Amino acid sequence: MAVNLPPPDPASLLPVPGVDLGVAMAGVRKANRKDLLVMRFGPHTRVAGVFTQNRFCAAPVILARKHLKNDVQALVVNTGNANAGTGKRGLEDAMRVCEALASHLGCEAQQILPFSTGVIMEPLPVERIVAGVPHALLHKDDWLSAAEAIMTTDTVPKAYSRKVRLSGGQAVVTGIAKGAGMIRPDMATLLAFIATDARLSSRNLQSVLERVAKRTFNCVTVDGDTSTNDSLILAATGEGPRARSRRDLLKLEVAIGDVARHLAQAIVRDGEGATKFVTIDVERGRRVEECRQVAYAIAHSPLVKTAFFASDPNLGRILAAIGNSGVAGLDTTKIELYIDAVRVAIAGARDPAYREEDAIAAMKKPEFRIRVLLHRGMASATVWTCDFSFDYVKINAEYRT
Repeated sequence: MAVNLPPPDPASLLPVPGVDLGVAMAGVRKANRKDLLVMRFGPHTRVAGVFTQNRFCAAPVILARKHLKNDVQALVVNTGNANAGTGKRGLEDAMRVCEALASHLGCEAQQILPFSTGVIMEPLPVERIVAGVPHALLHKDDWLSAAEAIMTTDTVPKAYSRKVRLSGGQAVVTGIAKGAGMIRPDMATLLAFIATDARLSSRNLQSVLERVAKRTFNCVTVDGDTSTNDSLILAATGEGPRARSRRDLLKLEVAIGDVARHLAQAIVRDGEGATKFVTIDVERGRRVEECRQVAYAIAHSPLVKTAFFASDPNLGRILAAIGNSGVAGLDTTKIELYIDAVRVAIAGARDPAYREEDAIAAMKKPEFRIRVLLHRGMASATVWTCDFSFDYVKINAEYRT
């Protein structure tokens, strides 16, 4: 069960002028489930994207990167099969899906962005997807169904909307995402699609997306594994107000960032088998990069994550992870460590006033914070993660059965 993450209220999900959504049941892996999404864009839409850093990236990622340079008209997403590790055939199958949707919409295959998620190294059931495309009837406002159609091991659909007032009027930002396992930075393992009706240049759109991704989707980790299919797309349809000034652009970026942060945190809250949502703050470092390095060392440690699950303040595991972070010249005698407001270590050792029952009480909550002070500068970084439970092992052991 997801940690403090109720399903989105359909009434809260705002339609984006210039975006039409279609969902179908193609039977990609299982019958009678939504597993195919089509998103069509208006004629003035600009699209930006960031993708997985995994060198073994999936066939749809390769094509999407290439097609992103064109006048993008639509995207298509299937769940149930990742079309990764499928070689030349995988590229051909992904292109066939693009051709099928292009024929249906009356555009070129190179104007379609394909995306896939699911099991790796299995042939894409391309005939089922092609047959399902015409059944993805397009509507303007069914963002909840769109979020449901891209789920894999997710237990809750992930969708969020924001409004923002620009100098020329009100703009809308709505996004959906999927992801629960194989989650870590360098494009966290996920698919996410965010759209706004605001109007801005392609250059500004890509810059905004990269900054937002760095502060949101690249600050989450469930299990430290980076997938082959990670993709984050931002579309601006241009059917709403123009971002005319630097102030407009900043306000729009904040709104897009709010949507992205909500979606990114939702992925961690719905991490496979997660029972705890943990914020890790590392402060007083020399550079942001080293603060992130320490935060990820803690968040990626299986020993730390199982201690989170047990509500066990096993301080040695956390300190060992910090010491193993690889930060050059780290002086452990200056480090302070907190679990919520409970200071558990100072000067690199147990706080003399520390009481274990206080730390246990903090860790028993479904959400708590780990705070590390390095005392070597003024930089800081935040990472969001979750625990490792029995169910995480069960879900991944039975993933293909």
